[in-house]
Amino acid sequence: MNKLLCALLLVGLTSAPAFAQSAAPQTHKETAKKPAKKTAKKAAPAAAAGADGLVPDMSEEDLGEANIEGSVVTEYACELGNKITTYHNDSDDKYMALRWKNTVHRLRRVGTSTGANRFENRRYGLVWISIPSKAMLLDSRKGQQLANECRNPEQQKALAAKKG
Repeated sequence: MNKLLCALLLVGLTSAPAFAQSAAPQTHKETAKKPAKKTAKKAAPAAAAGADGLVPDMSEEDLGEANIEGSVVTEYACELGNKITTYHNDSDDKYMALRWKNTVHRLRRVGTSTGANRFENRRYGLVWISIPSKAMLLDSRKGQQLANECRNPEQQKALAAKKG
């Protein structure tokens, strides 16, 4: 009886992969490739569309020159003695300007699921992320931090009170 079971298992194992190999790849290739490409193309513009329904091309776009006249100025002191100045208008929360290494860059707000304030300038690879306790500046092209532990005077006071 054991010999019969072993023989059936061996026959079943040797013939099953041949059947699976010939039948499965054809149906998988035909059904999986084409719809996946179409849905990916359709889903991307819908997700990127703004409230006005327009889909901006954010790859390497030129955000124009930053106009800091009449802006609210915030100074940040960062690790390693780095200084960053941000400029924003209360009436326009979609853009901000940031002074880094004596150059002013205009950044566009990018939505986040965490509620953090994230602004980007893809042309220069700059990413500014601000949370209630600190902020940081990243270089998205090199994948590294430019400035970390950046705090404005209010955040510095809150940190000192927490430590003290």
